[in-house]
Amino acid sequence: MSTPVVQVQDLCRNYRDVLALDHVSLSLEQDKIYGLLGRNVAGKTTLMSIMTAQGFASSGSVRVFGEAPYENEKVLSRICFIRESQKYPDDFKPMHAFRAAAIFYKNWDNELALRLAKDFQLPMKRRIKKLSRGQLSAVGVIIGLASRAELTFFDEPYLGLDAVARQLFYDRLLADYAEFPRTIVLSSHLIDEVANLLEHIIIIDQGRIIVDDDAENIRGQAVNVAGTATRVDAFTAGRTILHREQLGALQSVTLDGALSAAERREAHELGLEIGPVSLQQFVIRKTLDVGLSPDDLEQDAQGSDSKTRTGVAR
Repeated sequence: MSTPVVQVQDLCRNYRDVLALDHVSLSLEQDKIYGLLGRNVAGKTTLMSIMTAQGFASSGSVRVFGEAPYENEKVLSRICFIRESQKYPDDFKPMHAFRAAAIFYKNWDNELALRLAKDFQLPMKRRIKKLSRGQLSAVGVIIGLASRAELTFFDEPYLGLDAVARQLFYDRLLADYAEFPRTIVLSSHLIDEVANLLEHIIIIDQGRIIVDDDAENIRGQAVNVAGTATRVDAFTAGRTILHREQLGALQSVTLDGALSAAERREAHELGLEIGPVSLQQFVIRKTLDVGLSPDDLEQDAQGSDSKTRTGVAR
């Protein structure tokens, strides 16, 4: 078995009285698309910043390509970290940003960058500080894709894109990944939009990893059971319930865990409805007990700006 691209062991990060990362351990394998999911202030950006040597751990260890990434040019030249709040020099235009990227990333594909700029209708000669939020997002995702870095992090830079442009990004990412595989980490609040892209899911909540599994294994790990309250209660007795809603005599429950064929037959005989749980709902239900409501995540998905993501422990 090959050595993981990233190995994180017992990682902690404190900001005064805030514990942003709480003994986090994980590994990222070569040539796989990961989803790093969780609510705001869960620790996602802090974790990615440390893995890319843009932040410091309070304790624990990080190895990238088998080495410590800090001040390690050999490692850092193989990493691309694109974040929503990406900064560029005031006098830069997109063409300047691409030229700078071409110097830093050894796998840079300028032809791909120019083709993507045309696809995203990006004004190449306009100063970046004069670009709209969507155009600024396009600059980031183009650099992330055209860098073809062996390890690429996208920390929600595509939130500024409209729905059509986001779909364009997803399509181009999958197409280029198929031809040039690498390890990609997507952090996103648009969970159902990116769900089909993800091969492995990592959910972080209050600085702790609560789910770390292949996407295929997660599908079906939770189910919705709906029907009359008395029958739902009888059927779900003794099971872990992630969420419960009741309206009059009717009740809907989200169960943690898959149902066996026999259990599904039992539910059918009781007149209960069994339904799947989307990845977004799975994340909501897994983190709801610490104050995340479905409305919170819906609002984030519809376009939260950088002001809603301020704070030391992202």
